[in-house]
Amino acid sequence: MTTSIILAALWALAANVLAILPSRDNHWRRAYALIVVGVPILGYVTYQNGPWIGLIVLLGGMSMLRWPVIHAARWLQRAAGLGPR
Repeated sequence: MTTSIILAALWALAANVLAILPSRDNHWRRAYALIVVGVPILGYVTYQNGPWIGLIVLLGGMSMLRWPVIHAARWLQRAAGLGPR
């Protein structure tokens, strides 16, 4: 197993542990920290293992951090003038 896959697995473990812990800030600060740490790991996974494995890791990260993805998609729809206002 490559170093990048191990880092991605540790990131996923940390994301799950952080999701279990109680939080007063509605988890957004933790989500942003996970995104900041996860993007370079995703790049490293893609560089070391290829684009298909990188896509699998990206989809796994998106499934864990689904609300930031949903909010970004809604924002992009509003910015493009495609969705309700």
